[in-house]
Amino acid sequence: MDHKTMILDLNEKELTDLMVKQLRALLCFNESTELMDLKKAIQLAIDKIAYLIPRCKNKYYFKNGAPYFTPFHSGQNTIFCYFVSHILYVNLGNENLAERIFYLNKILNGINIYYTTKLPDIFYLDHAVGTVIGKADFSDYFQFRQNVTVGNNFNKYPRFGRNVHLWSGATVIGDCNIGNNVIISARTYLKDQDIPDNSIVFGKYPEITIKGKDEDYFLNNNYFNMDIK
Repeated sequence: MDHKTMILDLNEKELTDLMVKQLRALLCFNESTELMDLKKAIQLAIDKIAYLIPRCKNKYYFKNGAPYFTPFHSGQNTIFCYFVSHILYVNLGNENLAERIFYLNKILNGINIYYTTKLPDIFYLDHAVGTVIGKADFSDYFQFRQNVTVGNNFNKYPRFGRNVHLWSGATVIGDCNIGNNVIISARTYLKDQDIPDNSIVFGKYPEITIKGKDEDYFLNNNYFNMDIK
């Protein structure tokens, strides 16, 4: 999708100016050496946002029927800052600035998504304060909420299929294989466990309950417009 078809609350220059002011006030920023990379990262992040937002059902992601991005919506700002930090690290090789954008995201939005973490092109978060998203293998239509933890156990990392939803307080660590179309219920704790496709999961390691559902249940109960190709 061309980002020109998306409504921007702030244009690219205004977004850049805002992030520069935030960095100067809260961390540090060297305009003479870092501004070019930041501009490029923001431009690429807007492209990613423009691809993501039409695929989400959140009513605040639209204005007058058109996809809408504002940095003053905490969820959108969280995603935007993550994209900027990850692009700086992967595309532009500027780890120093990527780390500061990561900290800026942490300060502003209370979330820990490290810039080395590779989230999918299509994901969704809601009220994700206190969440830690570490290294894992993620697939499209990944969604999570507040106080969620994803990470390693003895250097083993989770793998997530498509359309996985982590509700508030859920934890997934270690050598976990999570199938497609899975809901991990609130405060569920998984460690080194496999979950089959089309499942709702409850409980805490090692005692968990898995409830199977038809695939349509998961396709109709998520936060994505999955018909958009």
